[in-house]
Amino acid sequence: MAAKVAGRGRAGTAPAEDVRSGEDKHRLTAVTGLAALGLDALASCAYGPEAIVLALSAGGLAAIGYALPVTLVIVGLLAVLVVCYRQVIAAYPDGGGAYTVSRDNLGMRVGLVAAASLIVDYVLNVAVSVAAGVAALTSAFPMLLPWTVELCLLVLLLVAVVNLRGVVAGGRLFAAPAAVFVAALVVVIVVGLLRGAPVEPLPPIDPIVAPETVGVLLLLAAFANGCAALTGVEAIANATPAFRRPRRTRARRAEAGLGVVLGSLLIGLAVLVQHFHAGPVSGRTLLSLLAQGSVGTGWLYLVVQLSTMVLLCLAANTSYGGLPVLAARVAQDNALPHVFGLRGDRQVYRASILVLTVLAAALLVFSAGVVQVLVPLFAIGVFIGFALCQAGMFRHWWTVRGPRWRNRAALNVLGALLTGAAALIVGAEKFHAGAWIIVLVIPLLYTMFLLVRRAYRRIGAVLEVGACPPRPRPAASVVVVPVVSISRLAEESLSTALSMGDRVVAVHVVLGLEADDLAATAELERRWREWAPDVTLVLLSATDDAGRPSRVVAPAVSAYLRKLTASGRERVILLIGEVTPDHWWQAVLFNRRGGAVARHAGRNSRAVVCRFRFRLLPRTTGTAMGPRRSRVLVLPRGADDPRLGPW
Repeated sequence: MAAKVAGRGRAGTAPAEDVRSGEDKHRLTAVTGLAALGLDALASCAYGPEAIVLALSAGGLAAIGYALPVTLVIVGLLAVLVVCYRQVIAAYPDGGGAYTVSRDNLGMRVGLVAAASLIVDYVLNVAVSVAAGVAALTSAFPMLLPWTVELCLLVLLLVAVVNLRGVVAGGRLFAAPAAVFVAALVVVIVVGLLRGAPVEPLPPIDPIVAPETVGVLLLLAAFANGCAALTGVEAIANATPAFRRPRRTRARRAEAGLGVVLGSLLIGLAVLVQHFHAGPVSGRTLLSLLAQGSVGTGWLYLVVQLSTMVLLCLAANTSYGGLPVLAARVAQDNALPHVFGLRGDRQVYRASILVLTVLAAALLVFSAGVVQVLVPLFAIGVFIGFALCQAGMFRHWWTVRGPRWRNRAALNVLGALLTGAAALIVGAEKFHAGAWIIVLVIPLLYTMFLLVRRAYRRIGAVLEVGACPPRPRPAASVVVVPVVSISRLAEESLSTALSMGDRVVAVHVVLGLEADDLAATAELERRWREWAPDVTLVLLSATDDAGRPSRVVAPAVSAYLRKLTASGRERVILLIGEVTPDHWWQAVLFNRRGGAVARHAGRNSRAVVCRFRFRLLPRTTGTAMGPRRSRVLVLPRGADDPRLGPW
C-alpha cells in the first residue's frame, strides 16, 4: 500500500517536473554558462599579459623576467575574487551584482557609486575588446594597420546593429568560439614550452631609451596594468537566474571553472613570455608573438589570431547585455531617465544600446584604437565595483548571520581590502596615463544620478504620485484654433475643435502693418464671412515684448491664451492643425510653424496643447451643413474684447 501511494506521489509530481525541465532546457549549464558569461574574463588573456610586459619593459630586458611573479600575485587576487563571488551567488541567487548588493546593504548612495563604476567598466570593456580584437587582426594582416580606427568602428557598428535587432546568442553559440580560443591558447602554451626555442625568430623588441631600475614602483605599475585581466569575474554572479536548477550550484561551478581556466592561461602565458624572452613590438600583439614562436605562422597561427578576434568581439557583446539591464535597474530607482527602462518591440533597451555605442565609439576615436591607451583606464571602475560589492557582502553576513558567517564575513573583508588597495594602486600608478579621466567621470556620473533622483522627486511631488488626487470633474472649455487661410486643413481642424469643446475660437495673426499684409487680412475677413463656419475669428497683431510690430506668430497666440486662462472659468485648449506628408521628402515643403507655436504656448501659457495631424488624402465624402453664422473679432493693439477684458 505504501508502495502504491509512493508511486502515485511520483506520478503526480511528474508533470511539474516536466514543465520545470522544459523551462530549464533554455537555460545555461555550468559549461555553457562559463562560455557565455566568461567571455569578458577569458578575452582578457589577449591584453592582460601584454599590459604587464609593456609596463615591465621600461626596466629593460631583465625586468621582463618579473612577469611571472606579478602574474602569480594577480592570479592570487583572482582566487580571492572567485571565492567571494561564489558567496555572492549563494546570497543573491536572483542576480546580485555590485549595484544590487551595495544598494541593499550599504544604502542607495553607495549603490549609485557602484553603478557609476560599473557603467564606466561596461563602456571601457566594449572599447578595449573591440580594439584588442582589431589588433589581433592587424597583427595577422599588417596591411590593415592604417585602417585600425575604421575597422574598430565597423566592428562596433556591427555589434550594435545585432543587439538593436534583438539577436541574442545562447550559451551553445558562445561555447564554440570560447572553446576554440582556449584550446588554441593551450596548444600555444604546451607546444611553446616543449620547444627549446621559438620555431621562428621573433621580431626584435622595441628599443628602450632609458631602462629604469626594477623597483617597487615598476612592479606596482605592472600589477596595475595586469589587473585588467580580472575584468568580467563578476559576470556569472550577475546572471545567476540564467542557469538551470539548481541555479546556485551550477553558477558556483561555472564561477570556479572560470577561475581555474583563466588563472591557468595567465600563468601559462607568463611562463611562455620568459621562455621566449618576448617583449613589446610595434604593430604586433604579445599573443601573436607567442603564437608565432610556438607554432609558426601557418594555419594554426591564423586560428589563434582569428579566434582571438572573434572572442574579443563577443566579449564586447557582453556589455550590451549587462549595461542595459543595469541602466534599467537604476532607472527603476529614478536615478536615470525612465527611457533607459523602456524596451523596444524586439525586447531590447534601445536607449542604452545607442548611448553605449556612442560612448565606446568616442573612446575608440580618442585612443586611435590603441589597446595600451585604453587598458590603464579599464581596471579602476572594475575594482571600485569589486570593493563595494565585498563591503556590501560583509554587511549582509553581519546582518543575516547564519552558519559560519564569521568566516564568510572575514573573507569578504579580505576581498574588500585587496580590491580597494588594487583600485588605489591602479588609480595612482595610471593617474597621469589617463586614469584621471575615470577619477573624474565616476563622481560626475554619481552627481548626475543624484540630480536625476532629485528631479524625479520634484516631478512626483507635483504629480502627487502615490497620493489620491481629487476626482476628475468636467469644466467648460474653449478650443482655440490658429488659422492661416481658409482651406480644407482649416475645415478639418475646426470640425475637430467643435467636437471637443463648448466654444471654439479661430485666431489669425496679422504679421505686420504693410499694405500687402492688411490687404491679405481684409481678404481673409471677406472670405470668412462668405464661408460662415459659425466660429468667431479673432485677429491678433504680432508684436514683440516691447510692443513693436513683429513677424513671429507664437508670442501673439501665447498672449491670447494667457488672457483666456486668466479668468479660470474655462479650460483652454489649443488645437494646431498640421499637414502630415505622404512621403518623407515632402517634409521640407512645410514651414513647421505649427510646432514652434505649440512649443511656445506649452512653455508660456497654461493651455492644453493638442496637435491635429491631417493626412494628404483625397476627400471621400461631402458634408452638408445648414445655414451658419459667423463674425470676425479684431483685436488690434490697445483694443478690448468685452468677454476677455483688456487686451
